[in-house]
Amino acid sequence: MLYVVILFLLASVYLYCLLGGADFGAGIIELFARGKSKLHTRALVTRAMAPIWEANHMWLIITIVILFNAFPPIYTRISITLYIPLILMLLGIILRGTSFTFRHYDIKTDFSQEVYSKIFEVASFIVSFFLGMLIGAVVSGKIMLHPEGFWEAYMNPWLNWFSISTGLFVTTIFAFIASVFLIGDSDNEELRKEFIGKSQKATLLMIAAGGLVFVASIIENVDFAFDFISNPFSIGLIAAATVVLPILWMVIKRGKKWSSRIITGAQLLFIISAFYAVYFPKIVVFKDAEDLTLFNSAAPDITVSLLAWALMLGSLLIFPALIYLLRVFKHLEDKNGWTSTPS
Repeated sequence: MLYVVILFLLASVYLYCLLGGADFGAGIIELFARGKSKLHTRALVTRAMAPIWEANHMWLIITIVILFNAFPPIYTRISITLYIPLILMLLGIILRGTSFTFRHYDIKTDFSQEVYSKIFEVASFIVSFFLGMLIGAVVSGKIMLHPEGFWEAYMNPWLNWFSISTGLFVTTIFAFIASVFLIGDSDNEELRKEFIGKSQKATLLMIAAGGLVFVASIIENVDFAFDFISNPFSIGLIAAATVVLPILWMVIKRGKKWSSRIITGAQLLFIISAFYAVYFPKIVVFKDAEDLTLFNSAAPDITVSLLAWALMLGSLLIFPALIYLLRVFKHLEDKNGWTSTPS
């Protein structure tokens, strides 16, 4: 049953990065848009996100519940050592959600719309960036079981070049995912071409940020770069992500909405798997103690077994409900003729 729980944990992380990441990336794209493009982007983001954005945080909740119940030492260490970036990330999620809601339902011509939009955009970047920093921090090998001071205990594990570069990498990944997803929601050719251009720029930034992670790994004496290059699974997965990139551009140019989204999801899976193949089954890499893994941190068998059954039975309810939710709002979108052109 432990492997069932691990599968649900990894799937939840992936789905949060894919679906939640697409929402965060939409805010990031909106943040850097200018002029007329910003108005079109804002309208398109609102149209694409408004019906279902709340549902995406379900995957984060499932991840936290699994860690809390099945891997309590991992949950404890992350929540204590990395409480500062965690709080900043959670504050960003709250500000982002409330500002988006107010922007969507408040008076459209009021100046407060600009305030809501700016909070939404900046918070989208903050959440993405600190999520990436958390990922970098837990595997950087800078977490100490017996730190000598506040800096070593609560700052150095995440406030370093490796974690910062990982945060930038995750931010560019989310922007890339969002740009591809939004192409399919564009309702005119001019807007579609604009988002194709945005996705191409996001791809270049993602590649550059990925290279920065390797450079920062060497600078900070983190083993990631060497371990990645010497791991055949990681190399193979990154090669697969690279190979499907031309295929992605081909299906985008042909206007294949769902094919492009599926390929983008596959690319994200390859990238995440390549990263974690270096560390599996490690979750928290210590500097001065034995690392916390998915096996040496597992809860008692009875707890893991009950959680596994709860996850399996719950998935029978969750996935059909999500599919129904998407179909309902897609029907309403077609019926009401929602547009991405600002009024």
